[in-house]
Amino acid sequence: MTHERQGRRSFVAGLGSAAAAFAVGSGTTSAQTPAGRFTPARHQQDAWLDAIAGKHRTFIDAATPRGAGEAALYANNLYESNKTGYSLPEKDVVVVACYRHFATPFAYNDAMWKKYGKQISMMIEFTDPKTKQAPSTNLLNSGAYGMALPNLGSTIDSVVKRGTRFAVCDMATHFFAGEAAKTAGESADAVYKEFVASALPNSHFVAAGVVGVNRAQERGYTLIYAG
Repeated sequence: MTHERQGRRSFVAGLGSAAAAFAVGSGTTSAQTPAGRFTPARHQQDAWLDAIAGKHRTFIDAATPRGAGEAALYANNLYESNKTGYSLPEKDVVVVACYRHFATPFAYNDAMWKKYGKQISMMIEFTDPKTKQAPSTNLLNSGAYGMALPNLGSTIDSVVKRGTRFAVCDMATHFFAGEAAKTAGESADAVYKEFVASALPNSHFVAAGVVGVNRAQERGYTLIYAG
């Protein structure tokens, strides 16, 4: 090989090294991390979403009574299908169901439905499919309705036992408390505290359900809309 050719190769190699050094020194990024890529901010209020251990993350967004029932059904289906199709135990499957807007009252226990069922029924336009009256219990915790309710018998209690968490809309809870208080002759703050204390097991109140949907996706959850 001639000295001229060796010199040319050394020169080209030197240019490559210089370019790489310049890229690092100037703060440019590689194709895997393009410059200007959006990175969402992290807030302590959302840390609970990362504290749930598992291999797959799903966030189910429910905003209607029908959606609340379907969320329980979808949660059950996620556990079952991951078990039969992938041999995954329930601990590997992270499911968070968000009850917001008109699905929010289904995050409260039977005591709240017994006390405020008439007011809740009127506000969300939901009645017992058997009696056609306002429910006096949380019907999504009953397996006796079968095809009459969209959860098709998959109760909230059953998916809680399998590991499902609930993101409950605090904004909607304040709204329902205020409206229920008007006819109950109680203060909105007192009713709100009752609702919060009656929340389902594995519940976490979020500032607003829509914010919960946003934060979950920013933390790697796959979104499923129910309803």
